[in-house]
Amino acid sequence: MIKNLDDLVDNSRITKNHLRDMLKAEAKNIHMDDIMLASSFLREDAKYMPASYRQDYIERFSMIFFKKIKDVKEDINNYTGDVDTKEIKEFLKVIKIQHDDAKGKNERCFVRIARIISTYTTFVLENPIHPVGTRFPGGFILYIQDGIYYCPVKKNQENNPSALCKFCVSVQDEYI
Repeated sequence: MIKNLDDLVDNSRITKNHLRDMLKAEAKNIHMDDIMLASSFLREDAKYMPASYRQDYIERFSMIFFKKIKDVKEDINNYTGDVDTKEIKEFLKVIKIQHDDAKGKNERCFVRIARIISTYTTFVLENPIHPVGTRFPGGFILYIQDGIYYCPVKKNQENNPSALCKFCVSVQDEYI
């Protein structure tokens, strides 16, 4: 049995429940201090955003980090199916590059928390990486309609090697 995500190999079989349990174990090592460090990184990262967008971004993602880590820790739902091993390995490779390229403790902490949350959201819940209601520059918002998640920026990021957008279940909002 696979003990942690770093042990995945091409022929691994991993159920959503097992992935959830591995992420729960990782989430138990995340504490309020870690979330505060990640929030500090968000503030620093957002300093050049327009002021009207910046404050919402910082508050929204700081709260999401806290709430989602709590959700992962407390999740007792039963999920059916397996995770696509090839896809999750590619996903984790992108996050490892982000971690390796991180400048400082705050950013590494941000990436560590984002790894847990984005893996959980993408592969266990099969929800978009950014939550519904996320605002993007230009006033565009990620939304759901008829069970389909629409993202206003997906097409702009799909070929970005450091973005996770290509793994996201959302589709490009064609009206943007």
